[in-house]
Amino acid sequence: MANERIGDQLVKNALITAEQLLEAQKAQKISGTRLGSQLVKLGHLTEEQLVDFLGKQYGLPSIILKDISPDPEFVKLIPINIVQKYHAIPFERTGSTLKVAMTDPTNIFAVDDLKFLTGYSIDVHVTSEESLKWAMDHFYDQAASLDDALSSIEDEQGNVEVASEGSDIAVGDLEKEADQAPVIKLVNLTLVDAIKKGASDIHVEPYEKYMRIRFRLDGMLQEVMKPPVRLKNALVSRLKIMAKLDIAERRLPQDGRIKLRIQGGKDVEFRVSVLPTLFGEKVVMRILDKSNLQLDMTKLGFEEEALKNFKEGIYKPWGMVLVTGPTGSGKTTTLYSAISELNKIDSNISTAEDPVEFNIPGVNQVQMHEEIGLTFAAALRSFLRQDPDIILVGEIRDFETAEIGIKAALTGHLVLSTLHTNDAPSTINRLLNMGIEPFLVASSVNLIVAQRLARKVCTACRERDDISIETLIQMGMDPETASKAECTRGRGCPACGNTGFKGRVALYEVMPITDAVRELVLMGASTNEIKNEAIGQGMKTLRQSGLTKILDGTTSVSEILRTTMAD
Repeated sequence: MANERIGDQLVKNALITAEQLLEAQKAQKISGTRLGSQLVKLGHLTEEQLVDFLGKQYGLPSIILKDISPDPEFVKLIPINIVQKYHAIPFERTGSTLKVAMTDPTNIFAVDDLKFLTGYSIDVHVTSEESLKWAMDHFYDQAASLDDALSSIEDEQGNVEVASEGSDIAVGDLEKEADQAPVIKLVNLTLVDAIKKGASDIHVEPYEKYMRIRFRLDGMLQEVMKPPVRLKNALVSRLKIMAKLDIAERRLPQDGRIKLRIQGGKDVEFRVSVLPTLFGEKVVMRILDKSNLQLDMTKLGFEEEALKNFKEGIYKPWGMVLVTGPTGSGKTTTLYSAISELNKIDSNISTAEDPVEFNIPGVNQVQMHEEIGLTFAAALRSFLRQDPDIILVGEIRDFETAEIGIKAALTGHLVLSTLHTNDAPSTINRLLNMGIEPFLVASSVNLIVAQRLARKVCTACRERDDISIETLIQMGMDPETASKAECTRGRGCPACGNTGFKGRVALYEVMPITDAVRELVLMGASTNEIKNEAIGQGMKTLRQSGLTKILDGTTSVSEILRTTMAD
């Protein structure tokens, strides 16, 4: 069954609307996931509705694997590599028949292979891609696989040695170490485990007497393992070979990319940065997983009024929209969401990025190369000769880029960009400090958005959090609301790695540049004066956005205190 057929049938059965189908197909082109999974992710279908629909379409029984607890002995009948190859997982045995859940039950070759491999008759049930992924994560112990890989390395202790600090290591020796089967297995399992856990970054860190590997999960670093320190050169060399970097150069920083194709044909990229440190090379890998890219701005965390103002800002025919916040606060996702919203057949969109994190079909994306003179400013100048409608500049870092961007905004183009400031009102003074004239800032900027990412309370272990009314009032909540507030926190459970948090939501401070704000900019008003005026006109600060998320149970008091400042 083709994706189009499934989509049309879902519309025909009134499970989704034609508009929802178009939205899912558009998001699917970017993420590369199956259409059904995309519809569930967007909230247009429930997992139960999708699986039930697939069962009826194929004329087979359907199953949601989260609802069962299979005997581990049955699960072991099909190894994880075969499960990943055929998207088929066993869950029950009755006599000489093995019940197997599949996402594509029409694959008769897979059914024949499974029959030959297990020696059982195969009774096929239909399941969804998301259900199968969940089962692979929970029925097959990836942590055990990592432990096995480390154990095999320990067993072959004599085969891999690390030279003492300061000594030269021949390139041939580095290649030989990196090609050891246990080292390759450990690296591969680490990368796959990071993807499965939803990590955004992997840190491989060598120290004098130990080394460690940490994942950044929901914005916080967590240690996942400590490989033997003698492996540090072998592990780093393996990663450098995968990223096509020079393994002989161990004194200078290097940057590269690794592209993996994992289960379901999904491509995941790793942006690799290698930095020489005192006791070896530290490697940090940013995971670029298209299937996790959320481009629906209604699901990012905007409050209703803030979303209305943001959409008004990006739909203006010209002017500048700025998104501000520290590194890792989700600015790129917000800008990509805006670009995705504006990406129509009648618009010419060009972006200058460093680096280009995700490819968006229909958008002309340019990677910066400062070493050859391709800077943000140079790209911007070139864009203006390319008949653009919308321009995205990855970051305004200097006067030259800011000046060209503002001139573009004043000559009939919509310009989207980012800045590093603490909140929306201080962005005005940041531009002025760069050397931009107040009248240019006042006349070109339409809207400024400041944002942060806060961790969401785990829904599996959410419980009441007894926070005093005084604390809530000190945070900025009005007394009446504070007296009725029911705060929550995560107790900690296996589903969230005992952290109490799973997933993240954005906090937004959206400041439209109104006539009153423009007057203050022209008068050289302070950041506090601009902020007070914006609040008077209805702007919600980052702290106020956080308080809203506390009240609706999305996040906890401790998380908002960690991510936002008092007003």
